[in-house]
Amino acid sequence: MEKYMGVLRKCPLFAGISEKDLLKMLTCMGARVELFDKKYTIITEGNPAKYIGVVLSGKAQIIQVDYYGNRSILTEVESGDVFGEAFACAEVQSIPITVIASESSEIMLVECAHILHTCSNNCGFHQRLIYNLMKDLATKTILFHQKIEIISKRSTREKLLTYLSFYAKKVGRNQFEIPYDRQELADYLEVDRSGLSAEISKLRNEGILESEKKWFALLE
Repeated sequence: MEKYMGVLRKCPLFAGISEKDLLKMLTCMGARVELFDKKYTIITEGNPAKYIGVVLSGKAQIIQVDYYGNRSILTEVESGDVFGEAFACAEVQSIPITVIASESSEIMLVECAHILHTCSNNCGFHQRLIYNLMKDLATKTILFHQKIEIISKRSTREKLLTYLSFYAKKVGRNQFEIPYDRQELADYLEVDRSGLSAEISKLRNEGILESEKKWFALLE
């Protein structure tokens, strides 16, 4: 685990835990690292929620597929991000999401039970770890409400501009590269791809934005 220490130190789940304690903790909890090729499924919908995942390298997408096969991207996670924690903490017996590697990725998996229940060694860092987990869940709740605000807009145009405005605010500039290609952006916004492409063209013609593949610029 030592070679991943740089990534683990920036992971919110391990904030405030010393490197020495972190290595001890990961051993105590039986954390394991697995390599997933691009488009490989990391967590499958319908399985019991047992694991919390930490992205050590690469990226993954969290998606939902409805009864009719429509695909919705909930979010993308990258190096240092945590996923699956809400469902694992709730001990959901049938997880409602699928996590897929969007590029070759190294993922650390930890059984949630090892985090929520103090081990026989009575490790002192457990209290801090649980605090970090609760803070992470609260942060994810805020982001979830942001996603609801985006997709609750009535038109594709409003959804797109709301998403781009949020992203510009997040990165602190009006030019940026989003993590999604056109189809993935359509899946995230829960709109038709052709309609999204048409709306982007209209906004370019109106001088509201510029775009090239994943790159966007919001114009004044």
